Amino acid sequence: MPKTIFTRRLFLAAIPASAVVAVAAVRGDGAMYVGGTLKNIPEKTEGELDASDEAAAKFTSKKGDVAIEYAKIETIEYGQKAGRRVGVALVISPVALFSKKRKHYVTIGFVDADGKKQGAVFEVAKGRVRALLNTLETRSGKKIEYESDDAKKHVGN
Repeated sequence: MPKTIFTRRLFLAAIPASAVVAVAAVRGDGAMYVGGTLKNIPEKTEGELDASDEAAAKFTSKKGDVAIEYAKIETIEYGQKAGRRVGVALVISPVALFSKKRKHYVTIGFVDADGKKQGAVFEVAKGRVRALLNTLETRSGKKIEYESDDAKKHVGN
């Protein structure tokens, strides 16, 4: 078999693995603290955002934790960011430029235990967004603000 055909087959066989790595996002029950004013958790920290407690939503990770009391939440915002996967397109195929990857962001504005205003942006797994937003809205009594009509339509509220 000529070397170019073998190399091409090897490259094509590697495509599915690199495509999976490139499109990975927060999955399952996962969440990521993207950023905000929290000092005890580094940006882009993966963990779990749990809203099952009656008094507070809790983000836990290996690098830090925070409990956000529902009664102290001032704002809840939801938005999506659709980013073109340019890296995948350059490695694999220009066709990948036409695919989109949606990320789901929940921003919570709240007052901490010291009375200081805080803000935290979390990327939430696709399957958890709707339930999380419903719980936050119900328990905090605050209406969710949507970045766009498309974002509102996506979660069905």
